[in-house]
This record gives sequence, structure tokens and C-alpha cells, in this order.
Amino acid sequence: MTERFRVVPAAYVLLRREKDGRDQVLLQLRANTGYKDGHWAAAAAGHVERGESVVEAACREVAEELGVTVDPEDLNALCAMHRTGGTGLPIDERVDIFFECRRWDGEPRLMERQKAADIRWFALDALPEPVVPHERFILEHVRKGDVPPVVTFGFERPEPA
Repeated sequence: MTERFRVVPAAYVLLRREKDGRDQVLLQLRANTGYKDGHWAAAAAGHVERGESVVEAACREVAEELGVTVDPEDLNALCAMHRTGGTGLPIDERVDIFFECRRWDGEPRLMERQKAADIRWFALDALPEPVVPHERFILEHVRKGDVPPVVTFGFERPEPA
């Protein structure tokens, strides 16, 4: 019997607000994680745990990383992304579910200082550098208002020489 291929599911929550007439998103500056440290990323994101739905994971990650509470009804599903880093390792195959949220209880704050150096609001038309590439891809589509329901990322193959 052949072992089934496995992917790692993750939930991303883009907290959004309007301020001074500009659409903003809350981002965190990654630190000490071993993956894209020094890059800006969604302020709340993480793996779905065994027995947990992606919606439950999204709400849990917001509480753990930002200290605020999100009602599942306030999550708006944006996109499913199947991505790879191209290593061929099972840990490198991901399915990321992106949500946006415009309502929550509490004031977002940096809760996991061991994994993030900062959190800040940024206008979608003035994102910082660098942003984790697959997340920048989604944020650019959010800014343009044309987020595709399903996308792939990292599967592009170079042309043969």
C-alpha cells in the first residue's frame, strides 16, 4: 500500500480596518521562527491542529498572537492557497486558508514576543519590505479587490534550457 501524500494546513487572518480614508492591514514582523525572520506577515496565522477546523484554528491564532477575540461569524473567507517551496519534503507542501476580519473584541497587541519583534498597521497601498512572498501575493490581490478563490504558489517550473 502506498502512503498518501500529506499537506500541512494553516489558517491566516488578515485583520483590516479603515483609518484616515485608507484600508489598513495588521502585520507582524517575524523573529526567531526559522522561517522568513525579518519579514512582515499576517499578524495572526498558524497551523491547524489535529481535530480542529480551520475556522477554529483562525480564532485560536488571533487570540494567541494578538490577545483579541474573533467571532467565527466575523471571519470572511478570502482564498485557499496550495503552495510549495519546491523542496519535495512533505513539510514543504501547504494548504493555506486566508480569512479577513474587520470586527473583534479587544485591542490587538503583540502576545508572542518570542516569535515576533513588532506588529503594526499598514495601508494596503503602502506595504513594508520585505513581506513573506506568498502573503504579499494575497495582500496585493486584496488591495486590488480581485482575490481568486483558489490559487497555487511556488509550483512554477523553470523552462528547460
